[in-house]
Amino acid sequence: MDEADATTSGATQMTTPKPPAARSRLDRLVSRSQAAGLWERAWPLLWRGLAVILAFLAVSWLGLWLDLPPIWRISGLSAFAVALLAALVPLIRLSRPSRRDALARLDRDAAAGNSSLSHNPASAIEDTLAVGTTDPATQALWALHQRRAAEAVARLNVGLPRPGMPRRDPFALRAGLVVAAVASLFVAGPEWRQRIGSAFDWHEAAGPAPSFRVDAWIDPPLYTRLPPLVVTMNGTEQRLRAPVNATLIVRIAGQGDVVLTPNAGFKPMPGKEARPDLREDRFQLVGGTADLVIAAGSAPTQHLIVETIPDLAPEVRRIGGLGVNARGTFNLTYRAKDDYGIASADGIIEPLAGARSLVPVPKMPLALPSDVSGDTDTKTLVDLTDNPWSGARVRLTLVVKDEAGQEGRTETAEITLPARPFREPLARALAEERRRLVTAPDESRRRVQTALDALMIAPDQFTPQPSIFLGLRTASRRLKAARTDEALVEVADLLWEMALKIEDGDLSDAEKSLRAAQDKLKDAIERNAPDEEIKKLTEDLKQALDKFMKQMAERQQKQPQQQGEKGKSQQNAKTVTPDDLNKMLKDMEEAMKRGDTAEAQRLLEELRSILENLQTAEPGAKSDPNGREMSKQAEELDKMSREQQALRDETFKDGQNKRGQQPGQKQGQKPQRGQQGQQQNGDHGQQGGEQGQQGQKGQKGQKGEQGQGGAGERQQALRQRLEDLQKRMKELGMQGEEGLADAEEAMRDAEGALGEGKEGDAVDAQGRALDGLKRGADGMQKQMEEMAQGEGEGEGEQEGGENPSQQGQAGNRDDDPLGRPTKGRDLSDGRGKVPTADESAVQRTRRIMEELRRKLGDPSRPREELDYFERLLRRN
Repeated sequence: MDEADATTSGATQMTTPKPPAARSRLDRLVSRSQAAGLWERAWPLLWRGLAVILAFLAVSWLGLWLDLPPIWRISGLSAFAVALLAALVPLIRLSRPSRRDALARLDRDAAAGNSSLSHNPASAIEDTLAVGTTDPATQALWALHQRRAAEAVARLNVGLPRPGMPRRDPFALRAGLVVAAVASLFVAGPEWRQRIGSAFDWHEAAGPAPSFRVDAWIDPPLYTRLPPLVVTMNGTEQRLRAPVNATLIVRIAGQGDVVLTPNAGFKPMPGKEARPDLREDRFQLVGGTADLVIAAGSAPTQHLIVETIPDLAPEVRRIGGLGVNARGTFNLTYRAKDDYGIASADGIIEPLAGARSLVPVPKMPLALPSDVSGDTDTKTLVDLTDNPWSGARVRLTLVVKDEAGQEGRTETAEITLPARPFREPLARALAEERRRLVTAPDESRRRVQTALDALMIAPDQFTPQPSIFLGLRTASRRLKAARTDEALVEVADLLWEMALKIEDGDLSDAEKSLRAAQDKLKDAIERNAPDEEIKKLTEDLKQALDKFMKQMAERQQKQPQQQGEKGKSQQNAKTVTPDDLNKMLKDMEEAMKRGDTAEAQRLLEELRSILENLQTAEPGAKSDPNGREMSKQAEELDKMSREQQALRDETFKDGQNKRGQQPGQKQGQKPQRGQQGQQQNGDHGQQGGEQGQQGQKGQKGQKGEQGQGGAGERQQALRQRLEDLQKRMKELGMQGEEGLADAEEAMRDAEGALGEGKEGDAVDAQGRALDGLKRGADGMQKQMEEMAQGEGEGEGEQEGGENPSQQGQAGNRDDDPLGRPTKGRDLSDGRGKVPTADESAVQRTRRIMEELRRKLGDPSRPREELDYFERLLRRN
């Protein structure tokens, strides 16, 4: 039946009841079909509104509203609102599909999915029997028809909604709107919210910002080593602290009217030449509290208040007197401090009288301090030995300056400039006359002329050498004929050259070469010269040093007797060998290679100090008989220590042979104590052990009672010699040493043990004897040094508290409070040197870091310890 017939028959005929299950399923299918039909009717209308929204978003994200005035934003937003309202109004008249429409949709979906269901099963199940209701055959056929329709309905499904958008939008404009909206979202980026909100911002836009930029900062002076200070241009008041003489720079880029109003704390300075698009003003901070007002048109006014940090004048003071060296040079020590560092330091020398001189007073540039705190001494080695003013009485003032030009001065002191000492009387006289002629030519010329003529009166007594006599005659004639200052200077130079020839022969040339090499190397180290240049200058210094030492040795060999007495009377002097000097040069070169400039400078200053403090005592000086005798007793004590060590080794070996054991096997408790004593003997014990081994070669095979008796007699002889030595020490005025008394008692015990055949006890007692001899030798050495120092204090000393005749000697002042040598000195009296005392700070740091890395690489250590090592390495 078609729909019309079904409607008519349904209205006129009686309805036939249907099975409840089929009826329930059909109702569910109809409800779902109605919902799908409603969506098919509503989606085209919803899409119109969605298209308006997508168009609005695309326009907003593209930034259309940003460039429109408020009136146009309102108009545009209103147009989109009207369009959206027009697109969504038809939704009001939208109604739900009827049951008949839902059944018809089910039939269409069934026919589209299965051709066997093209007979409208959903509508058919709603049909009723029109005729033959009383005919059994008709009713049977109708029941069969209804059953088949119910089976067909059981297989029906509701299809998806099909709004038919391609039919309504054949050109797919909806896809273009989606693409446009997505693309504009990427264009907006993080401003997508702000751009949408700009459509609803109906306020007038702010006026354009000024077309210029103001930047300002403060540059402290370079010598302060402080970073620049940036001025925050936020229209508020800013307070800063800056050192005096700092420069305030205000830079205006672009076009704008900026007015700068400084107070008296800022001093205007010339800036860069102004350009149409760039202007730069500079102000110097002169002191007090400086205030600058920066007014830039309609922008907020900026106030900059700078509190000035004052730059204090440097302070300086001398430490002690002039430390005069043996060669006439001297060390000047001072302390200086400043806020930001010392720029220059000089010693200003002024003559006492205002008389005319042939040459100006010497200049004395000083080494700069390593820090600005003023807590460390700064020492400068000054060499004025060749200057004519050496030996003159002058005024000395130390002047230091900082980078700002401020000065610090010490109180002026009257001093005598140290002069080079001369052993030869004639050389000393010529040097003195040269000084008089240069420093006061008008007053002293006649006196110098008289002195030269007087020296030629008795040539056989004053000038036995013909060359010296002829030199004096030449100098006298030139002095008489001199009419200009240049001629007088030539005479003074001739007198100096003659003095050097008389004193040193050719040594002065070698000394000049050595000092020139030192100065060149020092200059190269201070300016961080390349490694190749440092290596070359070090080699030149080594050659000059070898030549200097060779010529000095040749001069000393000409006076063997005096040198022999001098060597015996100076047992306490520190010995420096060419190997030591070469090692210092090598260490200096290595320090420069690793970049340790401070260590290289320290080694160079130490080398110069050593060379300046070489022994220069007069060859004919009177020797000290007590000193020679003390040195002889010290040598005797050292010899006794070696013999005691040899006897102890022999006793120990004999005891082992007696027990039938090898020397390397273990012994009882007593021999072990002897071995411990043997390890404590130091250098004396080692030397004695070597000689003892040599002595044992000739005594091999002596065993039993015969060997023990010989050892006991030798022990007794050693004890008696020790008693005699103690008596001689008391006769020389020395105090008795406790160590020697203990050694004598221990020797007596060893002597008794050897007589009883107790080798173990004898070895133990001999070890205690060796220990006592060592302590006695140390005490004896200290007494000798104290006595020598006491004698030296009674002699005349120059300014600075140093006696030139004792320069280069190492006394007790080079020992620490425990009696150990400092600065890594190697002494010949058996005392060891302080470990790592000669290391620089860089070397010591590198060694510590390597040790930390080694321990960190040990996996057997606890985790906490490894973490601690790692933190130490990270901090450094």
